[in-house]
Amino acid sequence: MAPTLKKKYKDVVVPQLMKSQGYANKMQVPALKKIVLNICVSLNHDRDTLTALADDLGKITGQKAVITKAKKSVSNFKLREGMPIGARITLRNDRMYEFMDRLVNVALPRIRDFRGIPGQSFDGQGNYTMGLREQTVFPEIDPDKVKKTHGMDITFVTSAKNDGEAKELLSMMGMPFATAK
Repeated sequence: MAPTLKKKYKDVVVPQLMKSQGYANKMQVPALKKIVLNICVSLNHDRDTLTALADDLGKITGQKAVITKAKKSVSNFKLREGMPIGARITLRNDRMYEFMDRLVNVALPRIRDFRGIPGQSFDGQGNYTMGLREQTVFPEIDPDKVKKTHGMDITFVTSAKNDGEAKELLSMMGMPFATAK
């Protein structure tokens, strides 16, 4: 069974974007390629904390996290090459649509004093990055079992050619961008 957001993209978003942007072919319409979740920890954390955060990412997405390691040694930060410093997950296809649906409809409304996500965090090539301050906004995470709250970066990679197309695509898919005052 296909995710509801994927059906919405095919049935509603593609025809609207074709009409508003003047695309001749539905293959020209920008699409969501992947979603990348990333957590970095400070060096004073132990390996158990990183493992717990990677497990939390796995609970949120339904996919196992990859532990990222330092590429270079930096003596000022007491960082050695190969030390584990974070965790990352890349979501594609159905899991990507299911995660975005849960993020927009369940997790973001649970943020205290939420007024929308900033609309200026695009990179110039049609990709959007946002940050969350704590992982407990997701219902899969039990706040009583979390030792330390930690934030994460979420990057939406699209096939849009510019930021305007990407913002229109993401807003049609339900991203609650804050309105400028």
